[in-house]
Amino acid sequence: MMKTTLPIKSMIVVGLGASAAWWLSSKPNRIKAESKLRDLKRKVKPTPFHKSESLPIQKGGVPHPHDMEDNKMVDEGALYSVKFYNEKMQ
Repeated sequence: MMKTTLPIKSMIVVGLGASAAWWLSSKPNRIKAESKLRDLKRKVKPTPFHKSESLPIQKGGVPHPHDMEDNKMVDEGALYSVKFYNEKMQ
């Protein structure tokens, strides 16, 4: 039984592949297929760009001048880059 179904299944797969290649050979059909796949991808995994307004950003760029921990972190980051530059130049 396995020997007779294997060639039939493989012929069906080859036929489907050949018909898909023939259908995708024209540019309008390729454009349709790409748009359908793009829509399907958006449905399966939505992009985060739609939710960009609800991102959990509390301090977005300008730290408060009295926030000492944040200012210390920025200061240490600046010193690290200056130290790295000085070591590279020497």
